[in-house]
Amino acid sequence: MTFSSEPTPRRALITGARGFTGAYVRDELQRAGFEVAGTLAGHEAPGSNEHVLDITSLDDCRRVIGEVRPTHIVHLAAISFVAHDDALAMYNVNVLGTLNLFQACVDVGVRPDKILIASSANVYGNAGGVIDESVVPAPVNHYAASKLAMEHLVRTWFERLPIVVTRPFNYTGRGQAARFLVPKIVEHFVQRRELIELGNLDVARDFSDVRTVAQTYRALLESAVAGEIVNVCSEHARTLHEVVDMVREASGHDLEIRVNPAFVRDNEVKLLVGSVAKLRKLVPDVQPIDFAETIRWMVRPA
Repeated sequence: MTFSSEPTPRRALITGARGFTGAYVRDELQRAGFEVAGTLAGHEAPGSNEHVLDITSLDDCRRVIGEVRPTHIVHLAAISFVAHDDALAMYNVNVLGTLNLFQACVDVGVRPDKILIASSANVYGNAGGVIDESVVPAPVNHYAASKLAMEHLVRTWFERLPIVVTRPFNYTGRGQAARFLVPKIVEHFVQRRELIELGNLDVARDFSDVRTVAQTYRALLESAVAGEIVNVCSEHARTLHEVVDMVREASGHDLEIRVNPAFVRDNEVKLLVGSVAKLRKLVPDVQPIDFAETIRWMVRPA
């Protein structure tokens, strides 16, 4: 009798694979030797190794999990725009959709080696200083509340499935929609516009490069980490003033900055910076990309 020495292929399923983060995670996992399948919303036409998925439908989740039978799952599909105006849809997708994935795995007899669930640092609300994972969450908007509700329910699955939950702070890179802050700033400078309207310029955020986030997710998938919640961040806070200065220098252009009161949100989180201590212990080999290099990369032609 002969036995195959071929290793079992690592098959990753990325929900929300065509989103900003999903595209980078797909590339990172493929470079690491994973077979990668992705899901997309029903209004998009699927390509190779892609599956249309209504995350709010348990039957649909069962179908896709059964077809792919993933060894690893990266769950990115979410309504991720803080100012999204349909609160019910946000809770249905972000909370119930996540639970549907877990239940589908159980129902079709698939136990992945690792499931990575993307939450958000927005769950910390207006917490000040350097925030580690022990800080009690205090969400100030529906997006953050939906992510925290998801986290609480995910914890009830820690004994049944190998899950790691990430709380990414702000990150950016090429391909992010211009409705997000840093791409908006970059776009205005690259297009040599004369004026940009922004909100509170003193808001400070912990910014990372999307490529670093993708590497971090791959490292967590390949690690023995499970039953943990971990910040994904840089531990460096930058105000919008500082970001604008970096883009100004990288682009060689200057423009007028005007504060538009309409862009100053109620319950604005003034300072959000994360502790990276736990992450470094869990995946010490990931080397973050300096944010100045991220800005230069975004400003340069693709």
